[in-house]
Amino acid sequence: MVLYFTAMGNSLYVAKRLDEKPISIPQIINGGSPEFKASAIGVVFPIYCAEPPKSVKEFLKKAAFQTDYLYFVMTYGKHDCDCPEWTARFCEKSERKPDYIATVKMVDNYLPAFDMNEQTAIDKNVDGQLSAIIKAVSERQKGVPIATKNGVKLHKLVALMNRIMPGFNNGKRLKMLNDKCTGCGICTKVCPVGNIKIENDGKAKRKERVCEFCLACIQLCPRKAIGIKPDKNKNARYKNPNITLEEIIEANWEKPKA
Repeated sequence: MVLYFTAMGNSLYVAKRLDEKPISIPQIINGGSPEFKASAIGVVFPIYCAEPPKSVKEFLKKAAFQTDYLYFVMTYGKHDCDCPEWTARFCEKSERKPDYIATVKMVDNYLPAFDMNEQTAIDKNVDGQLSAIIKAVSERQKGVPIATKNGVKLHKLVALMNRIMPGFNNGKRLKMLNDKCTGCGICTKVCPVGNIKIENDGKAKRKERVCEFCLACIQLCPRKAIGIKPDKNKNARYKNPNITLEEIIEANWEKPKA
């Protein structure tokens, strides 16, 4: 069993390599049972600001895992900081100690710092990394990477910047460019926390809720009708080429209740 959180499809690609039918964490949060039972349970998610996404942290606090082998796989672009060790300590507070944690270096989709054209041109040997992880999981290997001093420093720096500049990594930096918006609704469906809605005028508008700052709405808007500053290349956007837009929507859209 594999549970996952994804924005542009990187973590979903990893989850599908580990399990043919992985389970969406946002969909569980939206009404499913937080209790899981299997011989092995994996949790796959991206690293945001040196930690798991806020939704994943809330999920881990509430989820009940009945398993002999609990493992996490984290995706990242530039640096995984101390996230594996930090997450292990976070889980231990709720008596959910992971047996194994691994990270996968993939395209970094953080638009303020990276040009998506440059990122996609880099060969990060994703499948080679995944093959090693799949082997480790199949053999029920154990271990959590020990954080480096540099990784701990980077985490502290990010935390300091977030305290000093509360809008540094949240939705306040996103700008709805209504002159470009056609009201297609894709942004509303790829948002993992249901932060965007289409108004009566047919334009997209952000709601007053907590933003994951995953950037899925910006990356996946076909009209580039959502902006951010700075933007290393406003003409270049990213989605994992092995994952369809429909799969990302299925993972994140808060469907209307019957």
